[in-house]
Amino acid sequence: MHIKQAKYLISSPSVDKCPPQDKPEYAFIGRSNVGKSSLINMLCGNEKLAKTSSTPGKTQLINHFEINAEGADEVGKLFSYSWYLVDLPGYGFAKVSQSNRRKWEQMTEHYIKERTNLIMLFVLLDARLSPQKIDLDFLTKLQKWNTAVCLVFTKSDKENQRTVSSNVKRFLSKLQESGWQYLPQHIVTSATKKVGRQKMLSLIHELNLAALH
Repeated sequence: MHIKQAKYLISSPSVDKCPPQDKPEYAFIGRSNVGKSSLINMLCGNEKLAKTSSTPGKTQLINHFEINAEGADEVGKLFSYSWYLVDLPGYGFAKVSQSNRRKWEQMTEHYIKERTNLIMLFVLLDARLSPQKIDLDFLTKLQKWNTAVCLVFTKSDKENQRTVSSNVKRFLSKLQESGWQYLPQHIVTSATKKVGRQKMLSLIHELNLAALH
């Protein structure tokens, strides 16, 4: 898949204010400082698409971007299509009040449960860190909600590859221990070095082919 254009569409305070459910949709979520905006910008080839910040917790609404793309169908013929990319508020230690945090959590939960065109939720995890309880707890919720998930390990260039590989294996082991019969697909990425970009785009294109045909 080749992304021809990626443009910001709308920021919504609740799921009922989101755009019509007329395109395949892929959402991104993770802890507040996991590098979500940088990854989205790398994926779309536009450094200014999603606003990056050194202050965690800047994403407070459901942000929709419309992606116009081109890719090959099952017989190799090129065709153009569009899909939604969604930037969701992070979870974790953003310096906000308990009431605001709860409001974000409810907004995100309603979005994940109610958007019928949501094809995949990409959960971002910091590849530099050992398994974090907050990430494991969030994934336990997603399992209960039967959400289609892909794990995206970020910032892999900021640690040696042996440590990254060990952290990924340990995280997947923790998921198995907590009752995941089938482990979700995972992709190791670096926004700086564009590692994992083609793998993510290929996955999204495959899922779009299935959704659109």
